[in-house]
Amino acid sequence: MASAASVQGGSERPLKLRADDVEDLQIVSALAQDAVLSASEMTWDQKRRRFACLINRFRWEAVQQGEQRDPHLERVQAVLAVDDVIAVRQQGPAPEVSQDIVLSLLMLGFQPDGNGTGRVELTFAGGAAVEVEVETINITLQDVTCTYEARSQRTPEHPE
Repeated sequence: MASAASVQGGSERPLKLRADDVEDLQIVSALAQDAVLSASEMTWDQKRRRFACLINRFRWEAVQQGEQRDPHLERVQAVLAVDDVIAVRQQGPAPEVSQDIVLSLLMLGFQPDGNGTGRVELTFAGGAAVEVEVETINITLQDVTCTYEARSQRTPEHPE
């Protein structure tokens, strides 16, 4: 797993992570948890065999490491990309029907089928899910903007 250099002119260190096994995927999942995105920001490029989405992820790493410079909680736009994709299936609201629906990412998981193949599962609040059939785990999470103040000014919570 690799990390990127810091943002020019800022002290934030943008993430640039690659997951190629289940342990790496768990780290990416933890850092992408509670990301919000519009359904229209998910794309599957069959020719390139890539599923990608532009997410607005909560900066958990800043909260957990005490990096917050002030009481403002932060988000950052990032690209979550899955490569070596065979097929993509959806449950819940279909993006082609509801392009303006906002989704909240709960977790990423992997269900092996054998010989390294399997399904990367993106689970969203409200029962929506995307299942990405892959030849192997090949996922990247890369911050693409500077951080910005989270509008809610609350740390996401998950009551049991």
